[in-house]
Amino acid sequence: MKKLLAKFRRPGSPSSERITNETVAEHRERILAGGRRFKYPIQYARHKLVFNAIIISISALIILLILGYLQLYQAQNTSVFMYSVTKVIPVPVATVDGQPVPYSDYLMKYRSSVHYLEQKEQISLKSDDGKRQVDFIKQQSLEDAIADSYAVKLARELVITVSDVELETFLKLQRQSVDGEVSQQTYDAVILDYYGWGADEYRHATKIKLLRQKVAYAVDQSAQDASTGLAQRLTQESNLQSIVEETNKTEGVQLVYGASGLVPKTNQDGGLAAEAAKLGRGALSSAIKSTTGDGYYYLKLLDINETQVSYEYIQVPLSEFNKRLDALTAANKISQYITLSKVDNTL
Repeated sequence: MKKLLAKFRRPGSPSSERITNETVAEHRERILAGGRRFKYPIQYARHKLVFNAIIISISALIILLILGYLQLYQAQNTSVFMYSVTKVIPVPVATVDGQPVPYSDYLMKYRSSVHYLEQKEQISLKSDDGKRQVDFIKQQSLEDAIADSYAVKLARELVITVSDVELETFLKLQRQSVDGEVSQQTYDAVILDYYGWGADEYRHATKIKLLRQKVAYAVDQSAQDASTGLAQRLTQESNLQSIVEETNKTEGVQLVYGASGLVPKTNQDGGLAAEAAKLGRGALSSAIKSTTGDGYYYLKLLDINETQVSYEYIQVPLSEFNKRLDALTAANKISQYITLSKVDNTL
């Protein structure tokens, strides 16, 4: 009987050891010690998992950076994906006098020109002529992006800005046509069709151009002085062509004479036709800053009807901004991070 009872008794059961006030602390420590066998190995494994995850993440980031560098600076990938990447990550394509030139601005200009080349001129990029034009477009787009960034640098130093009101006024002027103002939706569709730009891209490109124009006028003291002298001359004489011929014999700034012929009042000529339409026949205008940023203009209205105007003009061209860029190039203060094929600037 004793053997049978011993068989059913289990070691460590409550019947073999009682928990009393004296033994409760010892019993609790024994239970906790048993649980630690399961806790600590998991804790150590979790720390290792976190450490491994960090190592993998850093390695993946380094690989992505290397691939991105190779795609942008070695392969010069101009795809939509890489363009989107450069809009998120502000990597430079060049520097001008210490000012970074955004890679996204270069790709925006390049892709727009290529879009027009393919869609509107129907030129295959795989043909010899297409490849030559692509090389030229790359060079032109990079030079334009460099000039824009240099203008941003000078604008910051000169405290020059373009307000939203100025931008909207200019964009509204661009939407004017012979039949009236084109709707924003229609105009955006035209820009997308011709240049491959969305509305935000077009606004960005336009704002930079307006800023560059402001800077070009601000830094060109010689053109300002020539314009002031010309304004005084026009109070005494009204033959624009003879004034230009006489002035160019003695003055440093070479003036330009021209005549428009009959053009629409909404002609896209930097706002000149619209300003000429405000004059009376034979009247002269004061100095006009062209919205194309190429100089000061003085107009003389020759003829006008309900929809058209004809005028002649004297242009005081701007040159200082380009001279400064040329000086930076000569001083090796412009660094390009991509290598482009050398092409003739005349297509």
